[in-house]
Amino acid sequence: MLKNEIPNYLGKHLLLEFWDCKTLDNSKEWEKILWQAAIEAKSTPLKIAVQKFEPQGITGMVILAESHISVHTWPEKKYVAIDVFTCGQHTQPKTAMKYLAKKLSPKKIDSQFINRGKESDK
Repeated sequence: MLKNEIPNYLGKHLLLEFWDCKTLDNSKEWEKILWQAAIEAKSTPLKIAVQKFEPQGITGMVILAESHISVHTWPEKKYVAIDVFTCGQHTQPKTAMKYLAKKLSPKKIDSQFINRGKESDK
């Protein structure tokens, strides 16, 4: 591979951990947030499912034409884990992260960006 050559990957996977934040224990509110996060990522939301647990906690996923965004909350810890997995050159998972951070107001964000599915150099 040449020094300035950019490898071609099939997907972009952004793993997010939001600490000391709003956990929003309302499934309808999470549906709106996940749907808008998909739009912010320049992705196409297709379906959404959000499950509220008793006494607390949310697990949700929006299926995208370009993959998915998922969320898991731990309200008792003020912690939210989010995956933004997209494919296609047009998608912008980091823009979704900015939107989610604005909505949840975390005091600390840990993130990891992973390129997925490196295509062969053939």
